[in-house]
Amino acid sequence: MSKTPEYFVGKTIIITGAASGIGRAAALIFAREGANVVCVDINADGTQQTAERVIAQGGKALVLRTDVTSRKDVNEMIRRAIDTFGNVQFQFNSAGAALRRSKFLDIDDALFDDTFSLNVKGTFHCMQAILPHMLENGHGVIVNMASMAHRRGGPGSSVHYAAAKGAVVSMTLGVAREFAQAGIRCLSISPGPVRTPFQSAAQTSPELMQRFLDDVPMKRFGEPEEIAELVLFMCSDACAFMTADTVYVNGGGGWR
Repeated sequence: MSKTPEYFVGKTIIITGAASGIGRAAALIFAREGANVVCVDINADGTQQTAERVIAQGGKALVLRTDVTSRKDVNEMIRRAIDTFGNVQFQFNSAGAALRRSKFLDIDDALFDDTFSLNVKGTFHCMQAILPHMLENGHGVIVNMASMAHRRGGPGSSVHYAAAKGAVVSMTLGVAREFAQAGIRCLSISPGPVRTPFQSAAQTSPELMQRFLDDVPMKRFGEPEEIAELVLFMCSDACAFMTADTVYVNGGGGWR
């Protein structure tokens, strides 16, 4: 929660991966606080549904179907967001996926490249596109989606994904330190297992799901809203001295 009442009212956040899961939850939570929400995803129908829910609760939303792996798409998305709302103060890069589970020796070039393209290049494109605008304004907060997997390494199922999220953590650290004196903060979140469509999309087996659950002392998965509330805090003026870090949210899980 912000330190200043109505801190987010009239400000704008761009959220990638807004069609479902943590991205959708963040869109609704920022709208609750009075922010304008730019809902971005390659899934046009899901993004529209998110925006409709934002508007239904009295918020303002812009729907932009965007492939974050395309620099051209991302640059156009940023241009339209700024043209619509004037200024963009926050960016939450939630778009990402493991694409599919695979043992290390079965990871082919296509899976490796596609995983890095979505998770790493997608985040890279979005940050590069918004930073000139934030530098001009002398303020901005970027929050990137990482994962606990980068600490555990993803053995047996997702080394490709863990490596990509490790790159996101490192890139976040570098951007945060490079632009810290320009009034820009950059952070990442490394969740443990969260109850979202991510697991089914990655074809996670019931056995692996149980292993994930067994590692969590709270004996449950996180909820998308629990991660999204943290994003809100990170963007707020109550978090002004925090940058460069990744925050682990895992119910006490021991993947470290």
